[in-house]
Amino acid sequence: MNNLAERDQAVIWHPFTQMQTAPLPIPIVRGSGSILYDSDGREYLDVVSSWWVNIHGHAHPHIAKRVAEQLQILEHVIFAGFTHQPAVELAERLLAILPPNQSKVFYSDNGSTAVEVALKMAFQYWHNLGMPRKRIVAFENAYHGDTFGAMAVSGRSAFTAPFVPFLFDVDYLPVPTTGQEEIVLQQAEALFTNDVAAFIAEPLVQGAGGMVMYQPNVLDKLIQLARSKDALIIADEVMTGFGRTGKLFASDHLDEKPDLMCLSKGLTGGTMALGITTCSAHIYDAFLSNDKHKTLFHGHSFTANPLACTAALASMDLLLLPETQANIQRIAQSHTNFAQRLATYASVNNIRQHGTLLAFDLNIGEQTSYFNNIRDTAYNFLLDRGVLMRPLGNVLYLMPPYCTTDEQLAFAYKQIESLLATI
Repeated sequence: MNNLAERDQAVIWHPFTQMQTAPLPIPIVRGSGSILYDSDGREYLDVVSSWWVNIHGHAHPHIAKRVAEQLQILEHVIFAGFTHQPAVELAERLLAILPPNQSKVFYSDNGSTAVEVALKMAFQYWHNLGMPRKRIVAFENAYHGDTFGAMAVSGRSAFTAPFVPFLFDVDYLPVPTTGQEEIVLQQAEALFTNDVAAFIAEPLVQGAGGMVMYQPNVLDKLIQLARSKDALIIADEVMTGFGRTGKLFASDHLDEKPDLMCLSKGLTGGTMALGITTCSAHIYDAFLSNDKHKTLFHGHSFTANPLACTAALASMDLLLLPETQANIQRIAQSHTNFAQRLATYASVNNIRQHGTLLAFDLNIGEQTSYFNNIRDTAYNFLLDRGVLMRPLGNVLYLMPPYCTTDEQLAFAYKQIESLLATI
């Protein structure tokens, strides 16, 4: 059994995949820029940044060089009682570009655990103050990850159905999409009471929930309502961070800044797994005590891994280049122009955009849903034409690496229009 895909099928269980019916996986042997190459030499334009992580293109030489150098110096060290240059430098540089109220950096391994850490910080903050609060307010249909705390604050869906008996209760608000803002604000006034520990949101864009978008001004108002009852604000920027919405962070669009922020995905340019939870000073201060019981008892074996921190530093080098910032605006403008063409198709509705993320629904008479039957048809149609998109049911979206050229964008747009011509 020499075929890589068949060898895979014999030993591997893939994420979000029904293994009984899934076709053989496509063996990818290398990547360069926005292109992935399979074992047969076929090219795929990765316009979803391989699950939203790859912001600078595959196998970027600057990131590879920095990680290779770090490998010769220090690959890992326990992060309890020890520290190292990449972790300290990354925290310093990250806090310099985050909202100014962010004060401390806590390292973990991925986006889901970054959310877990934020929730544990929020609950224990109130516990340490001697005023325990147990309620969380979140948006309906949110997706914050697949570990138990992250699932609990996510929407109840097929993703969480087998585990609902084990999840703590959450109070949900509808997403304040256009036309729903006042209704949501009215509901929020009733929900935000003096026993709410935290309000968690994916700012401006719900990712896996269907690329649902809403405006900064209504989130500002919701944060103000939460703050009027002293609730903590958690911004899950795992997807929206590092330039996706046109600014470095979605929170940069807001007047009201979160108390805690969750980061991952684009953090290392898609090179290695790393999660970060940042918090404001008053949260950190609530854990300072001569009483060891007030310690944040959370950690991972690979906390602040030097290689991952180095990849993040190299990714930040690239992110802050004027060229990269110009590319972000170029891609955003290109998407805006394409959105005007999409609007001419009867099979397309609910076109929406924030920065380099463009999404739209295929209107085929079925309800908008992750399990909409058009998903596999659209995925395979585009894949056969060399474009990697992973529709969320009937929701199609583009979130390409920032190095994606105008010619590559035009190619992707053309294949999408070819798909629309068949619907």
